[in-house]
Amino acid sequence: MAGCAGVSAPRQTTTASPGETRSTAPGVPQAAHPPLSAIVSEQASLPPVVTLSAPEDIWERIRRGFAMADLQNDLVRDREQWYASRPDYMQRMTERSNRYLFHIVEEVERRNLPMELALLPFIESAFNPQAVSSARAAGMWQFMPATGQSFDLKQNAFRDDRRDVLASTRAALDYLEQLHRRFGDWHLALAAYNWGQGNVNRAITRNQREGRPTGYTDIDMPLETRMYVPKLQAVKNILARPEAFNAQLPRIGNHPFFDTLTLSRDIDVALIASLADVSEKDFRALNPSITQPIVMAAGTPYILLPWDNANIFERRLADHKGPLASWTAWVVPSTMTAAQAASRVGMSESELRAVNNIPPRMQVRAGSSLLVARSDQHNRDVSEFVADNASLSLQPEIIVRRGTVIVRRGDTLGSLAARHGVSASNLASWNRLRVSSKLRVGQRLSLVQTQRSSAVAAKSGKKITRKSTKAKGQSVKRSTQKAAIKPTRTASKKKARKN
Repeated sequence: MAGCAGVSAPRQTTTASPGETRSTAPGVPQAAHPPLSAIVSEQASLPPVVTLSAPEDIWERIRRGFAMADLQNDLVRDREQWYASRPDYMQRMTERSNRYLFHIVEEVERRNLPMELALLPFIESAFNPQAVSSARAAGMWQFMPATGQSFDLKQNAFRDDRRDVLASTRAALDYLEQLHRRFGDWHLALAAYNWGQGNVNRAITRNQREGRPTGYTDIDMPLETRMYVPKLQAVKNILARPEAFNAQLPRIGNHPFFDTLTLSRDIDVALIASLADVSEKDFRALNPSITQPIVMAAGTPYILLPWDNANIFERRLADHKGPLASWTAWVVPSTMTAAQAASRVGMSESELRAVNNIPPRMQVRAGSSLLVARSDQHNRDVSEFVADNASLSLQPEIIVRRGTVIVRRGDTLGSLAARHGVSASNLASWNRLRVSSKLRVGQRLSLVQTQRSSAVAAKSGKKITRKSTKAKGQSVKRSTQKAAIKPTRTASKKKARKN
């Protein structure tokens, strides 16, 4: 097959001036074709396919995702030695991460972020979601109150989302992404996460004015922040090469530890644990924002359960008969003592104080939300408004002291009132006298004095407002119906910092 009819000669192109018509005159010799080679069969071969096996465990998956530039200095080596010399601490910390690490890795990977970020809870809280710092940072990711609020982490008398595994992880990664967009460098973003973006920005501006570099190792910062990235780098190095540091990592499978179940009605924590065949301690470890004896579905619409126990819970819940919740929330209509509040809701004073953390000699102010036992009078699921805005506001109790005072020569109602810290009109009223009435020497007058139970509060005159950490609430429905909760299983992978 030396010549194929389907092969045409290349065109000869000529340049024509405007107005001219290009043509090829007959007989003009065409360019010669190069000789065509014969078509022969060849054996096609493809480059070898590179096969990637799935990571054997979560540690290998983490190692594959490392993407940050390594920091290498004496501080890193110091922190490596510190962690390596404490194998018991490393063991406890890594074992504690077993419950949460897969979910965090999934979220980091889904956002295409450096996998080093999944190690940050090691530095922040040693993977303890109940951790609280001296500066009031709370949870696995150690959010300060104001920063948590800015990332929609609710904090009120029934709930603190800074401890919630799903919500705090979402908020932390949102915040870290925001910081990286601002500073364009992961080490500076981490410094801002620890020290505050305003502080880091001012330190960078100061270096720029002085003509100095503005990297993480160049700016002036507190010692805690100076050690922050070296700590993370040290943990990264140990997890990357545990044998080099004589470290033993617990086996953590590359699969979900927990499943997520959606709730539509309030339910007692004790009942959940019983139906799911888990201890309350283990349940609270996965659901650390739930510190009350009840899960308020309007505020905490999902719970986390170990993967296999989620199946058990669903099956047993379908067969459960009887009430689901024995607690609800009550908004105090007027300021009253704990004894008065307990009497109103049919509880003992000691039980009401214990479940709501009310100290002795403190009154509950109007508008406070109290957790109370369900009764015929109080038998509704907690509303979303109460669950989202619940507060416990306290003030010292008022102590009333009654006595008498004996009139001495020269005493008047005004002078006696001033001497005992009461008003002359009140003193006159208590004794059925006029303010202008004359007194007799030796006359006995009734005296009523009020005093706050706390000397400090009496001096300052300040009201005491306490907000403890508990959950959200729900709409008005009766809790005694079998189909109250409709659990919906979702993959855990489908399913919050410092100023």
